[in-house]
Amino acid sequence: MTTTAHPIRALSVLPARRTDIELHTADGLTLVGELAVPVDRSPVATLVMLHPLPTHGGFMDSHVLRKAAWRLPALAGLAVLRFNTRGTSSPRGRSEGEFDGGRAEQYDVAAAIEYADFHDLPAPWLVGWSFGTELALMHGADPSVQGAILLSPPLARATDADLDRWDAFGRPLVALVPEHDDYLQPEQARRRFARVHQAEVIGVDGAKHLWVGEPAVRRVLDEIVSHVLPGHGPLPTTWRGPVQTAQTPDPTDEVPVAAPTSQEDR
Repeated sequence: MTTTAHPIRALSVLPARRTDIELHTADGLTLVGELAVPVDRSPVATLVMLHPLPTHGGFMDSHVLRKAAWRLPALAGLAVLRFNTRGTSSPRGRSEGEFDGGRAEQYDVAAAIEYADFHDLPAPWLVGWSFGTELALMHGADPSVQGAILLSPPLARATDADLDRWDAFGRPLVALVPEHDDYLQPEQARRRFARVHQAEVIGVDGAKHLWVGEPAVRRVLDEIVSHVLPGHGPLPTTWRGPVQTAQTPDPTDEVPVAAPTSQEDR
């Protein structure tokens, strides 16, 4: 019997074991999150997702991160760990504490990395988007981290000292920079990241900061998988097996997060 190949659409949810989790920070907060892992095998690597700016609508369900959790356990055998940083709310719940502009969030990043280590999640990579890239650069150079993938890095909070730390760290650093980004475009990014000798800056033609639309999402997920699992990809666009459709339209499919309005907001 032949299983029908279902096209993978914006609201397609592929099989995974999804578990609500809590992270506990060194400064005493409880953060809420979700872990998605493959149904019938151990994960081959782990993505620790760091979301966009919560004061402008970013949270663990920001659309690229949500779709990574919907697809990558099934398509690539990856574990996907998403969580709300301090003071951030989503349908999963509200993480304790208050937004601190990237400073006290160092404890949030550390708690997520510690969770992956304690639960034997293999080969963790950080995947940050916008504000999440700042957290990865400022706080992510942990010995257990295999590398980081940055989506739309603004390089507003992260300093040259943070880049120099990643250079010394020596682990892979990949920046996906939209051609039409509002804050840092590919040529600027190449100049800024030049001080990190192992950094790879990939300019994405036609893309914008918010990665709106299914073609942009597919490009991001393909790049993530090809760097975390060299030789794997591009991802299939159909799925032979059970597939669900998200029950309500995802408002972030068209406007994923509100774009920050100033350098200070990024």
